[in-house]
Amino acid sequence: MQTPSRNPWRLKVIPRRTPAERAWLTRPGALTVGLRGLGRVELSVLSEHAAGLTRDEAPAIGLPVGAPVWVREVIMLVDGIPAVVARSLTPLAASHGAWQGMRRLRTRPLADMLYHDAGVTRSAFTTRALDRFTPLHGTVHTALAALAARHIATPWAAQPAPWLARRSVFWRLGQPLMVAECFLPPFWHRA
Repeated sequence: MQTPSRNPWRLKVIPRRTPAERAWLTRPGALTVGLRGLGRVELSVLSEHAAGLTRDEAPAIGLPVGAPVWVREVIMLVDGIPAVVARSLTPLAASHGAWQGMRRLRTRPLADMLYHDAGVTRSAFTTRALDRFTPLHGTVHTALAALAARHIATPWAAQPAPWLARRSVFWRLGQPLMVAECFLPPFWHRA
């Protein structure tokens, strides 16, 4: 069972970050566009499934813990280098309504549906260093297993340095879609 984290999501950027870290953690617009500026982006879907809303995620979208949600988890590589792991979710009913496009993306990024609709608004970013109590941490471990299956080495996976993440909520027709993104250690060498 997950317990509340001692390292919560915060509106201000995590203290003691480099200028590059600060810039990427607060970068407006589509993250995919920024990544494409660094090289060829490949997106792999790790999982798409129904789940119950977690204690970490419930406050972000204003629903109770356990509420049914649709979850999409992906990893993005830039020129074959693991860069970002993302976990997105919306209420299960919204995945058949306001956010139904989320179920049809396949290997296309969420940006394809988020930034072409004037009716979509976005919250401010919150940031944090991941810990094991966040669902995004579990998504990162799923991504590491997927990379190992593709014979992509991950010696950086055991690094003690904080793994930095950001999160925001998009709104369309009164329905939330939360996007949480973790920047993997090799990304910072590339950025």
